[in-house]
Amino acid sequence: MFDNDVTRDFIRTHADADVRTLALRTPPTGVNLRWALQQIEGKQLAARKLPRWAANEALWWPPRLALEQCSSQATASYKCKLTGERRGVLYDLTGGFGVDFAYMAQGFSKAIYVEQNTSLSETVAHNLPLLGLGDAEVCCSDAMEIAGQLTQADLVMLDPARRDTAGRKTVRIEDCTPDICQLLPILLPKVGRVLIKLSPMLDITAAIRASPQTTEVHIVSVGGECKELLLVVPGEQAPETEQTQGLKLYAVMLSTVASDGNEAEILSFTPSEEQQTVLQFADAVGAWLYEPDAAVLKAGAIRVAAVRYGVMKLASMSHLYTSDDYIDNWPGKCFQVKEVYGFSKAELRQLQAETPRANLTVRGFPQTVAQLRAQLKIKEGGEAHLFATTLADGRKVLIKASPKLTS
Repeated sequence: MFDNDVTRDFIRTHADADVRTLALRTPPTGVNLRWALQQIEGKQLAARKLPRWAANEALWWPPRLALEQCSSQATASYKCKLTGERRGVLYDLTGGFGVDFAYMAQGFSKAIYVEQNTSLSETVAHNLPLLGLGDAEVCCSDAMEIAGQLTQADLVMLDPARRDTAGRKTVRIEDCTPDICQLLPILLPKVGRVLIKLSPMLDITAAIRASPQTTEVHIVSVGGECKELLLVVPGEQAPETEQTQGLKLYAVMLSTVASDGNEAEILSFTPSEEQQTVLQFADAVGAWLYEPDAAVLKAGAIRVAAVRYGVMKLASMSHLYTSDDYIDNWPGKCFQVKEVYGFSKAELRQLQAETPRANLTVRGFPQTVAQLRAQLKIKEGGEAHLFATTLADGRKVLIKASPKLTS
């Protein structure tokens, strides 16, 4: 299935070509077309998701699904930072394409990659020496089998498959493969830590209920889009202080896929802190409007974010915040307010005259974007942004704002 000189030349020549178009052409003699198309498509995907790896022409790329499911450069870098300087034994029991493993293995004296898919195991075995990890072990086996044989590890990584037998996406931790609930009782007596990567669609409360030993939940976003939930579960070999510490949540914000783990903006808090924080509501829309990052919202830091950054919430269901003075380190998007309109006929006529085009967002408002756009007769696009929301006193308003440009 693998490459040869003619196939490698074909891949280099058509590196930027559309693979669907190439698939319809008759390849030159000796070209392994199926393998070539997989490599061309893989490198194109990696250029966006794994730019450092994409620069290495010797790497092999797996089928599209494995690349879509693997971590990005940014999220893998953050996991590497999260594991710290452990210098012990690492097991990745659900290795996949090996991105997380390759990043984390750099901090351990011994690293074992486990993956039951033979093709993926062969691909990773080829790639690891090219990534400076020639001493890492590759094991094509089942996670449950290796977990039973394992005697000691400082860190075990688990990234269960989030699709059922029919290929449908699953979001419950109990429906993932392998079954985390079965693995943890086997692993925890023998390890220092288990790091579990889960779908951002998963309910955090349900995940903690399924793994009650969890002490940290890291909700990771990249470019404002929530990408991963990471559960840190201390094992019986961890220090007692780590085993007995209370639950803490981290909203982790990475700006781009090329971000380094050290560049993460992090908002950390405890569930009790969020519950006990007193939220203030604004009497009116101030000079600035703020949208929380997806990681902040997923983490549930609704009150903590407002108090930490000195802003006030517009209403209980809006998840929009405001201030008179500009907050330059807000964890999310910031807009400068230009005008606030009510829904009287005169105000709507003024809005339509002044704003023929706008990007429209609905927050805590009874109409959908489509319904409201039809009512306002304002076309999509342009530089203006309209927020339809409900204020704390029940008034329905349209806030016209422009994004704050980063310096």
